This record gives sequence, C-alpha cells and structure tokens, in this order.
Amino acid sequence: MQVIAFKIIANRGSQRLTESLVLPGLKVALLEESLRRSRQTDNKEVGNWFLEEVRGNPQ
Repeated sequence: MQVIAFKIIANRGSQRLTESLVLPGLKVALLEESLRRSRQTDNKEVGNWFLEEVRGNPQ
C-alpha cells in the first residue's frame, strides 16, 4: 500500500508530503502501515494499534 499526499504551491506546482498538514505529527508512513495491517488483521486490532502509535505508546 502506498499513500501519496501532496500540497499545492501557488505558481510553483506541488510538493509531496511525508506528514499531515491537518493533523501535525501524523506521518504518511503510519497510514501506509495501517493499510498494510488491515489486509492481514482484524480492523479492531488495527484501530487499537493505530491509536497506540498516535498516542506514542507503541505496543
């Protein structure tokens, strides 16, 4: 899985992002890992894992 995020830069095109501008600190790589896990694991387990990662308490 790959998440592609970018922002539009006036008169200069676009720039690829590795972190959310809306939710500061949320890495695009964490979203990609969540999607990968969701293909192999129960969504509840993935949701719990994601919340722990966001809170800074990796299991």
